[in-house]
Amino acid sequence: MTFSPEKDPFDLFSKWYKAASSTAMTLATCSKDCIPSARVVLLKEYSKEGFVFFTNVNSKKGKELTENPKAALVFHWIEFARQVRIEGDVKLLNDERTDEYFSSRARDSQISAWCSKQSSVLKNWQDFEQAIKLKEKEFYNTQVPRPNFWVGFCVIPKVIEFWQEGEYRRHTRFRYTLIEESNWKVEQLYP
Repeated sequence: MTFSPEKDPFDLFSKWYKAASSTAMTLATCSKDCIPSARVVLLKEYSKEGFVFFTNVNSKKGKELTENPKAALVFHWIEFARQVRIEGDVKLLNDERTDEYFSSRARDSQISAWCSKQSSVLKNWQDFEQAIKLKEKEFYNTQVPRPNFWVGFCVIPKVIEFWQEGEYRRHTRFRYTLIEESNWKVEQLYP
């Protein structure tokens, strides 16, 4: 199966994303020492501005994005035999936007965000559960505020590549490279 490129990669991404109905994406980051790492995170929103996710800034990914604000994303939708790769710069979202998303989360998730020292060693699960109980008491009958270490990031794409599986390794690939604001160069790649 092949596909034709759209003029704007966001139009094609939107079609594929809606068909797949999956928010999971692999986020690859790199430390200041050039050691890469990857993990699956959830895409919370996207637009022509970029691809947004939220995390603890003190986590491994948060630290790496602060030290080296570049990332790659991969959406792999195996049931559709499709993949989208994205490379770009990363910016921190403003507090207002991050607060807005945090307030939409389930209360238990908000409290867990306060208590999780994400990516740190957890010696005893009961310590985590106890911290949650204490925060539940602290925020009893009040709105849970966003902790200042819980942030949003936006990956601003410079390259977006679409891949569609084909028989006998005759895959269809198109790479979009940002030339200037909203102007994309489209190239077909060998499989």
